[in-house]
Amino acid sequence: MISGTVSTVLFACAHLPMVFKAIRSRDMRSYSAASLAVGNVANLVHTVYVLSLPVGPVWFLHGFYLVTMGLMLVMWMRFGRSSADRPTAVPFGHDGHERRSHRRPSGVRASRVAARARRVRRRPRR
Repeated sequence: MISGTVSTVLFACAHLPMVFKAIRSRDMRSYSAASLAVGNVANLVHTVYVLSLPVGPVWFLHGFYLVTMGLMLVMWMRFGRSSADRPTAVPFGHDGHERRSHRRPSGVRASRVAARARRVRRRPRR
């Protein structure tokens, strides 16, 4: 009974940060609708088994799972990612092939880059 209670508390504590973050941020993009739906169906089916057991820590753990998975599914349906939320711009301001460093180049290359920048600035506007 003691180990069941301790494991119930630990499992619940492990899930609480995820639930609190989802409630606080309402950002459900990292959750799969299929995973949430299947998880809820599995919890409902598992309820038949849990109800056949004597009252104990597993009842509380299963109740916690039912509530949190149901809450996450409802939140996903309410705040889930829509097509309007999908990013359309390139996040790095270039083709997105690699992240570019914001450091200045050094050595010979630096002088070439500086010379090219001076030439570009000197061009007359048409």
